[in-house]
Amino acid sequence: MLPICILTDSSAQFPQHSFPGQNLVRVIPHDVEIGGKLYPEGKDVKIGSFPTSAFDPGTPRLVPPSSAKFADWFTALSREFNEILVVLQDNHFSAAYDNAVQAAVELKASRSIQVINAQTISAGLGVLVQIAAEALHNGAGAVETEHLIRRQIPHIYTVICTPGLSYLHQIGIIDRAQAIVGEMLNFIPVYTLEEERLTPLEKVRSYRQTVDLFVEFLEEFENLRHIALVQSIPPLLTDTRSVRLLFQEIYPNTSYSEHNINIPLAALLGPRALAMLAVEKIH
Repeated sequence: MLPICILTDSSAQFPQHSFPGQNLVRVIPHDVEIGGKLYPEGKDVKIGSFPTSAFDPGTPRLVPPSSAKFADWFTALSREFNEILVVLQDNHFSAAYDNAVQAAVELKASRSIQVINAQTISAGLGVLVQIAAEALHNGAGAVETEHLIRRQIPHIYTVICTPGLSYLHQIGIIDRAQAIVGEMLNFIPVYTLEEERLTPLEKVRSYRQTVDLFVEFLEEFENLRHIALVQSIPPLLTDTRSVRLLFQEIYPNTSYSEHNINIPLAALLGPRALAMLAVEKIH
């Protein structure tokens, strides 16, 4: 039996396809509901078919793993591992964290299962899991790795822009009137993910302006470990190469990754959302 594994959810986007400790990582999927029909694990769901406005009756809804499903996974993983570190996307976006905590309590497994709210999403969650997996691969124990995760969490920064204001209304970020007016006026609001909440930064008229905002945001940091760009579908930044070169000019020694928006994030923020994540080095 192996000592420790990491369980994360399918909203995670990993900067590297292969990384140390990857064999210790498991991914529990979200389901997707569209028009009253459930698509287990989001199979057969295409982001390109998501409506631009969540006021459309065909709008997808992200369905987090239930506490019963978490309990099944915990039971199965406990046959293979002694301890489980559960690292899940920000609980402001999904009930997955709360459901996992409930399952761990019901199984009376508080010593062998630690559930952590990553307070981040997408590539931020992926980087966090990779850091933890590498630590386990290098011989760290469960307590040491948990402390590493919790130390890293406040040093993951996210900027998000999306014209899909109705999607933000659907998950309780803004009210209906704001969403209607904003979509009518083609506003592109920009948010930062801070203290587990999306905080308005400003509004822009073009996606080119968001790149300028991304650059200004990055210039606030001195020592970054990783920068990730999450691209909308269809792509709204047509020249990602110039964006990549721009970021690498600012931080030539920082790793960089690009990702197409995945189903969980598109269901939450809309298919045309664009995000930048910056992960600061900790010592």
